[in-house]
Amino acid sequence: MFYGAVVWDPWLIVAQIVCLQCLYYLTLGVFLSFLVGIRVSRMSLVYFFDFASVTTSTVTGWCVIASFLLSSIAGAGYMLYLIERAKKCLDFSATLYIIHLFICIMYGGWPSSITWWVVNGTGVAVMALLGEYLCIRRELREIPITRY
Repeated sequence: MFYGAVVWDPWLIVAQIVCLQCLYYLTLGVFLSFLVGIRVSRMSLVYFFDFASVTTSTVTGWCVIASFLLSSIAGAGYMLYLIERAKKCLDFSATLYIIHLFICIMYGGWPSSITWWVVNGTGVAVMALLGEYLCIRRELREIPITRY
C-alpha cells in the first residue's frame, strides 16, 4: 500500500462500507447465536434491530449488550484490514453505526431507550479508537530493509 497521492475512488469507499457492514452483522450474528441463542427458544431480527432488546434488566439483555460490544471490537480488527488508514477509522465506524441507526428506525421506530444509545455510542467509540490504534501501530512499523 502506497501512502503518496490519494486518488478519490467512490466505488472503493462504497465497497469498503458494504464489506464492513456485512462483516459487522455477520459477527454480531455469531455472537448473538452463542450468547443469546442458548437463552431464547427462537432467534430473530429483534435482537439485531429492536432497541427494546438492549436492556440491563434481564440476563438476555446483558448478552445482547455483550454481543454488540464484542462486535465493535471485531469491527476494529476488520478496519485494520479493510480500511488500513488510521485517519479513516472514525469516518467508517460512524458510517456503520449511522446505517445501523437507520435500519433500527425502519425496523422498530426511533430508539427511545437510553441503554441503546449508551451501548451504540460506546460501540462506535470502541470501534473507532481501537481501529485507529491498530492502524497506527501498523503504519508506524519499521520498513524491513534487507542487505545483501
